[in-house]
Amino acid sequence: MIITVYSKPDCVQCNATCLALKRKNIPYDVVDLTQDHEALRFITKLGYQQVPVVIAGKQHWSGFRPDMISQLASN
Repeated sequence: MIITVYSKPDCVQCNATCLALKRKNIPYDVVDLTQDHEALRFITKLGYQQVPVVIAGKQHWSGFRPDMISQLASN
């Protein structure tokens, strides 16, 4: 499963999310929404207005969610 973290620079919750994924050895890609306007439109169409937005297969959420990251690690 490919995990993508949609982020922006200097975002505390984005950094916490990436650090938590790294600590659990979960591979992920980061997309900077300030650089990728198509990705920003995609995230906005999903209804999100806050970063980070994490998409993991059919699951997605916004904000720093240690519970969801733990769930990914247990899969």
